[in-house]
Amino acid sequence: MQNRWIAGQVGKVDANVRLFCFGHAGSGGAFFYPWKTPHLPEIEVCPVVLPGREMRLGEEPYTRVEQVIEPLFSALLPLTGKPFALFGHSVGAVIAYELARRFTSSYVPAPLCLFVSGRRAPRLPARRQPFFGLPDHEFLATVSRMNGMRSELLEYPEVLQLFLPSLRADFEINDTYAFLPGPRLSCPVFAFVGDRDGEVYPTEMSDWAEVTSNQFMLRVFPGDHFYHKDAPPALLSAIRQSIHQTALHLQ
Repeated sequence: MQNRWIAGQVGKVDANVRLFCFGHAGSGGAFFYPWKTPHLPEIEVCPVVLPGREMRLGEEPYTRVEQVIEPLFSALLPLTGKPFALFGHSVGAVIAYELARRFTSSYVPAPLCLFVSGRRAPRLPARRQPFFGLPDHEFLATVSRMNGMRSELLEYPEVLQLFLPSLRADFEINDTYAFLPGPRLSCPVFAFVGDRDGEVYPTEMSDWAEVTSNQFMLRVFPGDHFYHKDAPPALLSAIRQSIHQTALHLQ
C-alpha cells in the first residue's frame, strides 16, 4: 500500500502494530530506515514524511503545527485498521503529541501509546530565543552548533538550498508552538532522552507526565540529542517492550 505521507510501502504482513515515526527538524523518512530491523519483528515502522522533503520536495513545507495535524490525521486514518503507536523526536514530539490528541478526541481508534523524545514538555517555555528567521548563514551556523546537520552538507550550497526550506520551517513549527490546555491523553506516554542532550534535560522530559491520565515512564539513554540514530538496540527493545505491555494490558 502506498501513502505519500509514509516512506516506503505500508503493509508488513507479520506485523500486528504500526509505529508512525516523526523525526527532528529537517529530517524525513530516511532517518528511520535503520529501525526496520529484526529487533522489531511484530512492529511495522512507518516513517512519516512531511511536505518539503524527500519524495515531497516540491511541496510547500508547513510552518505551524496547526497546519499539519488535520491533513496528517486524514492521511493516517486509513492506516489505523491495526493498532498503532506514535513516536516523535524533537519537533516531531510536538507533532506526534498533537496528533495523539486529535485521534483521542475523535470517534476513531486512539493510539496504543505515545513515545516522545528529545523535547521538553509542551507547557514548558523555551530555553533559547527563536532563530528560524535569521539569515541563512547565521541560521545554519546555529543548527550546526546543535549537531543537527551533517558537516559535509555545508560544502554543497546547491544541496543546502534544497534542504534549507524544510529545515527552517520545522524550526518555525517548534519555536511558534503554543500549548493549549485540554483533556489529557488516555494512552500511556513514554519519554526518552539522551544523557548528554544539550537541548533538553531529563527533568524537562519528566513533565510530559502531565499530558496523560495513564501510565508515564521516563528512560534516559547514553548519547546526545541524536542518541536514537542508527537504531540502538536498547532503544528498540524499550519501544518493543512498552508496546507489548500496553497491548497486553488492553486485552
